[in-house]
Amino acid sequence: MTDDPLDPATDDAAERDAGSPAEPARWHRAIAATFTEKVLGASDWDVPTPVAEWTARDVVRHLVTWLPGFLGAGTQIELAAGPSVDDDPVGAWQAHVEAVQGLLDDPQFAEMPYQSSMFGELTVAEAINQFYTADIFMHTWDLARATGQPDRLDAQTCAHMLAGMSDMESVIRQSGQFGEQQPVREGSDATDRLIAFIGRDPYWAPPTSAPATG
Repeated sequence: MTDDPLDPATDDAAERDAGSPAEPARWHRAIAATFTEKVLGASDWDVPTPVAEWTARDVVRHLVTWLPGFLGAGTQIELAAGPSVDDDPVGAWQAHVEAVQGLLDDPQFAEMPYQSSMFGELTVAEAINQFYTADIFMHTWDLARATGQPDRLDAQTCAHMLAGMSDMESVIRQSGQFGEQQPVREGSDATDRLIAFIGRDPYWAPPTSAPATG
């Protein structure tokens, strides 16, 4: 793998072996493993995140809750429900990610057609790969930055995603899923460039408590 020369090596061994989006099961396993590391490393689920009005818990809630409806809209697949994110965000994520990986590892489900007039002809694996695994990758930065963990993303994956989204920027902006592109400093690495493109402030930091006075 050839990294962006501006980007330091990632600290995540799983992402270094992330394979290619052309391999949906392997790519999901690697990207989700890195997100799982951030989930397990979080100590406060009520801290704010770079996504306005979201806490760290809400990042997990988003990833756990939207995919079941997405799959239900284009297939008859029902993901097994795990623990409540409110009660157990770690358990909720682990149950969910295992269920998704199980779909991708099973050709019976992975190769099932995903019926959608909007997206054209896709298999379940392609639909998860294109819309969901990429979402996990980007939200990994949100959770890591909010909880004070290493937040540099795989440089090659960042570059690949940025190139693909740049080619369809007008459609992306009109979807309402991303904010306005944010400025980056000269020499910014691949992570900051991707995060800025999707509308996050790459220099966002958790608010600090005001010092006590007495």
